[in-house]
Amino acid sequence: MLQRHFFHGFIILLVSLWLAGCASPHYLQLSPQRSASVPQVGQGQAVTVIAQDGRDSDIIGNRTGRGMSSAHITVSSHELIPHLQKEAERAVRDMGFTPTQEAAEGRPSLVLVLDNLAYVRGDSGQALIDEARLEAVFRAEASHQGTTYIGTYTSRRTQGYAIKPDRDSNTRMLNDLLSDGLDRAFGDPELAGLLAR
Repeated sequence: MLQRHFFHGFIILLVSLWLAGCASPHYLQLSPQRSASVPQVGQGQAVTVIAQDGRDSDIIGNRTGRGMSSAHITVSSHELIPHLQKEAERAVRDMGFTPTQEAAEGRPSLVLVLDNLAYVRGDSGQALIDEARLEAVFRAEASHQGTTYIGTYTSRRTQGYAIKPDRDSNTRMLNDLLSDGLDRAFGDPELAGLLAR
């Protein structure tokens, strides 16, 4: 009898821990990296490079798909934007320019804005299979000699799963998503061409 009570208590504890794990928030530290080549058009000119966060909130969604859930997925602006700044400067350097954060009269400038980063639970239409729908939107604004070029670069990914992705899986998916967005933005020949004008 005591053994049965112990077993039932153990099962309840396991289920409680599993449910708590499913509903726990995720604080993700992302480090996306551009991997695609960029147009090599610069000749060492200085370019002012600024990365900004255009999102309304650090919360990008939640793991349960329910609006009132506490299982938020959070990507901190204070942690992500310095990394995007570094990647933007690296891209500009690889284009052949000299990146700086100092603005100056007549100097070309590039502002990279993360307009959206979203993690939404979708309906896969298959029994026992859920899906996560991820979207990242970058906006790049290049200005030089009174001309401004604005490019918008959207990356999307849909990932099916039977078991909710853990923190490492979500980190990997979002890094891949943002990396694709960086590749799209800095691979844009019109953006590079305006900076080199």
